[in-house]
Amino acid sequence: MPTFGAGIWHFATYKDRYATDGYGPPVGLLEQIDRAGAVGDLSVVDLNWPFVGFDGTLDDVKAALARNKLSAIAITPEIYTRDFVKGSFTNPDPAVRKRALALMHDATEVALELGCSYVKLWPGQDGWDYPFQVNYHDIWQLALDGLTELCSAHPEINYVIEYKPREPRVKIVFPSVARTLLGIERVGLPNLGILLDFGHSLYGQETPADAAQLAIDHGRLFAIDVNDNMRGWDDDMVVGSVHLVETFEFFHTLRKNNWDGVWQLDQFPFREDSVQAAKQAIRFLKAIHRALDVLDDEALAQAQAAHDALAAQRLVQNALLTSMAGLENA
Repeated sequence: MPTFGAGIWHFATYKDRYATDGYGPPVGLLEQIDRAGAVGDLSVVDLNWPFVGFDGTLDDVKAALARNKLSAIAITPEIYTRDFVKGSFTNPDPAVRKRALALMHDATEVALELGCSYVKLWPGQDGWDYPFQVNYHDIWQLALDGLTELCSAHPEINYVIEYKPREPRVKIVFPSVARTLLGIERVGLPNLGILLDFGHSLYGQETPADAAQLAIDHGRLFAIDVNDNMRGWDDDMVVGSVHLVETFEFFHTLRKNNWDGVWQLDQFPFREDSVQAAKQAIRFLKAIHRALDVLDDEALAQAQAAHDALAAQRLVQNALLTSMAGLENA
């Protein structure tokens, strides 16, 4: 079986602009880690930095991870909060850009202390909202300069860009796999890659399997997050709940390229039990793994060589729609 992981926020309490008091009582960091441990199949978690609302120590976090048989795979610095409403890398104020980079350097030190594989960069506030609001050349160069400074300062650890078309900005400077790869190639450092969020790819009207293949072909697919949505918004639903076949195709692309990273959940179960939502997602991912084992790859390759959509669909359905058998109680 693959290694399964989750963003620690999966086990938090959520708010939105309607339920401003949240969809449940607050859940502290250590309790979030305990909930992740209760899933049973999770091995790693992605942690936000700073540890907002937590007054303990890093040793307390290490102890909580250890008692739940978890490790930290990544640190995600919060470069998208109110302090950075006009951007982190691309903020018009040099002092704010400096403060954002300091936060990312601090997050890197935490990641190294916890033995993480990478630092995840989600520059959700870097972009624009209106025509004529920004100089596109300048903010692109600022983004590349900031990434170059950060990655060159810490060659011992990887950084990943999690691209997304929009939200919170109307347009984000890294909106797609192609533009993100272009920026990475411009930076030219080996420790900068992509975290491909399946839902962001859907929302951006990409074919996630195609996006994964492009990133792999450039040697830059360092990590993935999986979830689902209705393609009109980043809903962060339980993986496999809507786009079952495209999820299967995504993982088939990873398998045929011998990509063996963590299968990581990035779900926001607003109204569902967070532990059960993770368990159900992993149950589905185990079924995907089983289906990959039984898929007739040779016949599929022949169908694809002929662009025979119906033959390919029959093979996929035969493998996928029988793969849940025996997992009823998983």
